[in-house]
Amino acid sequence: MEFAIAIPQTYSDPVCIQRFLRRAEELPLVAAWCLEQVIGTAPVLESVTTLAYATGITERLRLGIAVLLIAQRNPIDLAKSLSSLDVLSNGRLIVGVGLGQSTRFYPAYGLASEGRVARFRENLAIMKRLWTEERVTFDGRFSHLESIPMEPKPVQKPHPPIWFGGHKEAALRRAVELGDGYIGAGSTPMDVFLEDIKQLPPNFPKAKRLYLALGDNLPRLREWFGHSTASPKWQIRWQYGVHHSKLWTRSRASGMLAWAMSS
Repeated sequence: MEFAIAIPQTYSDPVCIQRFLRRAEELPLVAAWCLEQVIGTAPVLESVTTLAYATGITERLRLGIAVLLIAQRNPIDLAKSLSSLDVLSNGRLIVGVGLGQSTRFYPAYGLASEGRVARFRENLAIMKRLWTEERVTFDGRFSHLESIPMEPKPVQKPHPPIWFGGHKEAALRRAVELGDGYIGAGSTPMDVFLEDIKQLPPNFPKAKRLYLALGDNLPRLREWFGHSTASPKWQIRWQYGVHHSKLWTRSRASGMLAWAMSS
């Protein structure tokens, strides 16, 4: 079992993010992850841009996104951005992909909700081919490429590891069929996650987002975890936004959003 940490995307102060990542590099963590949220009222920094910033601050940590909603993105642009990230980080990128829970914002992207699984699969196939082939010709349902080149290729061969997010049985099947690892949804209870991963091969890499309480000041820890929010599934994110900065302090009670990963 290995542990990773979540990058503080809700902080707009670059100095705080720099301090956070430099401190994380000093700790026995293997990776730093960020979340994907483009539309929303929370001030969440864009995921690919955040990791690009992190590549210049870190040297050792692997850098991941959980998860990119690739059916809502242009696969050529995304393949180029992620390949560039893998080059700039010297091969430390982990690409998390997912279908997403809702198609509510599809009209804002000029997309129809019909065929979103097919679009997801097609976009992923295009990205993989652009990462591994000199020129790509592809005649799909949604995209048509004619002898398209894309350079530079990723440092990792054949491409950066692709981890699939999701909860439904179909998502786990896609993870095994098309991916290199599985990421349990952050809002999924641990007992549900442990049942879900029984559907995966025994040695298939897997990860789960966790909220950790550190320290021996139990009343203070109970106070933090006792806060309620309008919707329980948002509680972890709310606590993270308030308390993640304590990673680099010596407080007798602190909290952080972390990842447990198996390889």
